[in-house]
Amino acid sequence: MMRRLRTLILCLGPFLALLVSAGPALAAATGGEGLYGPTNAIVITNTMFVLLGLFPTIIVVFSLIQAWLDRRKHRKMDAEAAARAASPVKTGW
Repeated sequence: MMRRLRTLILCLGPFLALLVSAGPALAAATGGEGLYGPTNAIVITNTMFVLLGLFPTIIVVFSLIQAWLDRRKHRKMDAEAAARAASPVKTGW
């Protein structure tokens, strides 16, 4: 168990060091400007409005997908139950 932990730390240590240093390195290369360009209050506000619309939309879409899959599952279960009820009961030898 201790060997696994040591191996995990040995593998994750350099990765985490690179991950921590990537942000400042990328910011220094572009002068602190992001991919979109200079940000101001309007850009942030519009981005948040998009996110406010995006999350409920994702929730509704995933809920509709789950409801569709549940209906499909219940139709299959009902068909199997009906097939079992319609088949002749085999008893005895």
